Amino acid sequence: MILKTIVPLLLALLYMKPGAQSDASDILKRVENNMSSDNRIYESEMIIHGIRTSRTISSRSYVVGSSKSFTEYLSPAREQGTKMLKLDSQLWIYSPSTDRTIQISGHMLRQSVMGSDLSYEDMMDDRKLTDVYSATTAGEEMIEGRKTIILDLTAKVSDAAYHRRKMWIDAERFVPLKEELFARSGQLLKRTTLSDFRQIESRWYPHTMIYKDMLKQGEGTEFRVSSIRFNQEIPEYVFTKAALKQ
Repeated sequence: MILKTIVPLLLALLYMKPGAQSDASDILKRVENNMSSDNRIYESEMIIHGIRTSRTISSRSYVVGSSKSFTEYLSPAREQGTKMLKLDSQLWIYSPSTDRTIQISGHMLRQSVMGSDLSYEDMMDDRKLTDVYSATTAGEEMIEGRKTIILDLTAKVSDAAYHRRKMWIDAERFVPLKEELFARSGQLLKRTTLSDFRQIESRWYPHTMIYKDMLKQGEGTEFRVSSIRFNQEIPEYVFTKAALKQ
């Protein structure tokens, strides 16, 4: 009698976990349908809240998939004309003050971008989450009156910037409302909150994101998207080193 009870229970447990993983993967794919695109052009403001003062940097970016991006900083005057070019795993920065182009690589990728809570590594890694992480569901929670599904993501590739991520996904719109990023040791490294979601064609997209480096002082970095266009024709010459000095 005991054996007859235990065997079905063990079989149920064996089949439960893969099902949960499958559901989590499906949720993650729906998130990617909202957040990823073949290409996009957007203008944004990055408001860096320091310990005593804040400063705002505006930019225009061109992005193709996860392999190409080009960003030109528009203001303030101190940063105007600075440009960044990403091609696959390579990153170059042009500084008009020195008229020099330098390549950012290795440990330098972990450095802060212009004193913000974002690193070059954060801006570089635009791969689809389903390519980098395996996911499982970890419960539900209400955030700002919206029901969310909690996903636990664990890196399945060796070059992931963060070993583990925890995401709170809007159960209706399938967009992340909050995310926590962890080191392999389990230490919380960064926290992100996303808001001001607007429907653009068939997708929901956040126009305000607040990034907080948990190892730094300050109130975090606010990233505001002022305009964004998806599926645009972007000339190929934009993604060349020659374009950095134009």
